[in-house]
Amino acid sequence: MQIETRTSYEPTGFIDLLLDAICAVDTDGRFVYVSAACERIFGYTQQELVGRPMIDLVAPADRERTLAAAARVMAGDEQFYFENRYVRKDGELVTIMWTARWSEKDQLRIAVARDVTARRQAESMQVALYAISEATHAAEGLPDLCERIHRIIDGLLPARNFSVGLHDAGSLSFPYRLDEDDTQPAHFEPATALMYAELQRTGQPLLLTPQTAAGFAAEVQDLVAGGTLCWLAVPLSTQHGAIGAVFLKSLLTHACYTEKDKELLRFISTQIASAVERIRLHERLNHASNHDQLTGLPNRRLFYDRLETALARLRRSQGRLSLLYLDLDKFKEVNDSFGHAAGDALLQEVARRLKTCVRDSDTVARLGGDEFVVLLESAGLAANAAAVAAKIHEALSQPVQVGPHLLQVLPSIGIAFYPEHGSSGEALLKRADEAMYLAKRGGV
Repeated sequence: MQIETRTSYEPTGFIDLLLDAICAVDTDGRFVYVSAACERIFGYTQQELVGRPMIDLVAPADRERTLAAAARVMAGDEQFYFENRYVRKDGELVTIMWTARWSEKDQLRIAVARDVTARRQAESMQVALYAISEATHAAEGLPDLCERIHRIIDGLLPARNFSVGLHDAGSLSFPYRLDEDDTQPAHFEPATALMYAELQRTGQPLLLTPQTAAGFAAEVQDLVAGGTLCWLAVPLSTQHGAIGAVFLKSLLTHACYTEKDKELLRFISTQIASAVERIRLHERLNHASNHDQLTGLPNRRLFYDRLETALARLRRSQGRLSLLYLDLDKFKEVNDSFGHAAGDALLQEVARRLKTCVRDSDTVARLGGDEFVVLLESAGLAANAAAVAAKIHEALSQPVQVGPHLLQVLPSIGIAFYPEHGSSGEALLKRADEAMYLAKRGGV
């Protein structure tokens, strides 16, 4: 029996069946050959790629190290498992793992490219979820948490312009906003308000590009009418409902967001929402433990902490401060005659007026009952403290309307100075308290 054997092959036919792409690049860095798989990976046909500079397709952030790796290959150093990111024809970023070597005979770099985007994305997602959890415990407040989350997301998708909006009292507030390309800052809040309204209406993430805009209301379409922007907005949802949203904006020259980006951000948005809720709860508890529930002023605990901190600083700098101690004359009569609700309303108004009499850097605290204290830093001179005391006396002597009642109470104020009247917070408070009682009895 005669067996027929085939002795000739067309290797390029087999190469075009490979899932990995085969590329050849000349000394000028231009493609001279690409296999058929390149179209699946990069979105460009073979004809579109041949003759084109390889570096044009590389993501801008990866170009420098890509050129350095290419130089090593051309110097004879075989390259295994080198990874970088390319921008597809449709604008999507893909992660490519390369194996490459130099052909001295042909003066070409011969490389095999494998698309590892899905694998790296899955790994990055796990890392991101863990990083968000870690950030929740390490962050010092909400702005710090949002900045950490920004860095995490920027490692997953283009996030040059990133904002976190929280829904409070019927509008969005922004504890974190980075918008480097914002040429029209006045348009930011109206734009995010429109997108958030759309998120509330649909309950779904919003991908707004010149290609997807037709599916939205006219005012939303206008946000990308110039054809240069794309937006990605994802609600921050908790078991109690949406608390806000994450907003990403990109110029099309940088990147255009895709459905994959939307799904990725949707996947981690629940973790982000939980992190934000945890930090906000911590801040509320911390505020409650350091502030008076009725007036919102710092309480005794926080005041002592600020006083001791100020004294420690002034001991080093040999500075001065003033301490004003005051209470309200005949306040008990207000409670007895009109009830505790009227007394509480009066205390709230007193707290508001006291804050208008001092600088933001000064501290007004409620120690309890009708007793308040004012810490004036960099105002140690007697004339300065006396001027503030006179301002407070004038502000508090004005009648207060509480329901049908017009109430008027006058303050008694005592003043102590550091270092003249003591070197400790306890000594200064005692001196100011004594001065206040002298004032009440008409002793000064």
